[in-house]
Amino acid sequence: MFKPHVTVACVVQAEGQFLVVEETINGKALWNQPAGHLEANETLYQAARRELWEETGIEADPQSFLRMHQWIAPDGTPFLRFLFAIDLPNKVATTPHDEDIDRCLWLPAQDILTASHLRSPLVAESLRCYHQAQRWPLSILDAFNWPFAGDA
Repeated sequence: MFKPHVTVACVVQAEGQFLVVEETINGKALWNQPAGHLEANETLYQAARRELWEETGIEADPQSFLRMHQWIAPDGTPFLRFLFAIDLPNKVATTPHDEDIDRCLWLPAQDILTASHLRSPLVAESLRCYHQAQRWPLSILDAFNWPFAGDA
């Protein structure tokens, strides 16, 4: 049975720099946007907000939807990745609450786009999507007949 992994990610920008999280996987430090899996009983919006807080300690609301990527990882795992944009007025201090995150970095886009240690090609592609300036309202991701309280 086909069951893709459903994930969310946030491109977070402040003062012209972008937030990446660094985690060590198989002994190698890799960069990613704050991202993670959708959990039961939460909307995509709630998942994006939760993952941002868990991985960076930042409490911020996704402001717009950028894109949904359908991707197959090198190991054959299929993913549906929902990408959100968050523009902050200023860079803020980070405190990861997820023990898998080593640190967070604010970097110029070019440093990320040219890095050889990205967790997946979706990290650079997400920045390219952000720079295309096409934004969708969050209402495009309606939680139809959603029984759980809180933000949709």
